[in-house]
Amino acid sequence: MIDSFKVLSGSAHPALAQLICKNLGISLCAAELTTFPDGETFVQIKENIRGRDIFIVQPTCPPTNQNLMELLIMVDAVRRASAARITAVLPFFGYARQDRKDRPRVPITAKLVANLLAASGVNRVLTVDLHAGQIQGFFDIPVDHLYAGPVLIKAIKERNIPDLVVVSPDVGGIKMTHAYAKALKAPMAIVAKNRVSADEVEALNVIGDVKDKNVLLVDDLTETAGTLTAAADLLMKHGAKNIYAGVSHGVLGEKGRSRIAKSPIIELFATNSVPQAHGDKVTALDISGLLAQAIQRIHNDESVTSLFDI
Repeated sequence: MIDSFKVLSGSAHPALAQLICKNLGISLCAAELTTFPDGETFVQIKENIRGRDIFIVQPTCPPTNQNLMELLIMVDAVRRASAARITAVLPFFGYARQDRKDRPRVPITAKLVANLLAASGVNRVLTVDLHAGQIQGFFDIPVDHLYAGPVLIKAIKERNIPDLVVVSPDVGGIKMTHAYAKALKAPMAIVAKNRVSADEVEALNVIGDVKDKNVLLVDDLTETAGTLTAAADLLMKHGAKNIYAGVSHGVLGEKGRSRIAKSPIIELFATNSVPQAHGDKVTALDISGLLAQAIQRIHNDESVTSLFDI
């Protein structure tokens, strides 16, 4: 019965939630989300959801704290309305970079957020391209971790780019770069970088041959675009021809959009996991079909394994 599950949306990315519902052939569940004058969030579900399988679409992108708190409040409202099961659909999982203690007396915020979601009443999490795959282990509830790779690779193949080399903008992205290189049947290279500050990056050297080659830089996310643009500048100095970039999450602010526009990068591919994935040279790719398919399979208690493949 199609009415046995409902999709709700927070205010973070309602356009993506609408696309997901369109793929599923259903209407978005009606809900009222308002903010009191003091900044507190109020939520009321406007439909009967008792005994239903509920999916709440809410990427925790900027404003991160507001969107996260709104999600927790929505979960509480749904739980108290006697939903049978609650799945938090997080196309982008914020705070994922704070996944370990890399300095004294700092939090592991990714684990804290995992605990908050479970404590609020979430039964399952559906997400796309976590910054670190091992964050799945921070949850004591099931996590379905999808990859945006097939969507990005399809778009890149359609460009028919000759003499392509897939490049990781830092050492940490080698595993993802290798997967893209294998799928595109292209060689790979690596840019060694040094992070100067939160939004400033210094590219140091290129490991691999990029001279007279077209280059595809791949990463899981970009915000200020410091890593991508520094790598692009260095690759041009090493004789690269045209430079493209592909990221799962284009969490771009004004600084990031400006840097991409002024950089040697010809085109940046990013999914629409967050509403910030737009700007000059930015091509947003739709992942609503992938998420809709996962939601349908989760609801029907079917395997989601095939959706994990790059």
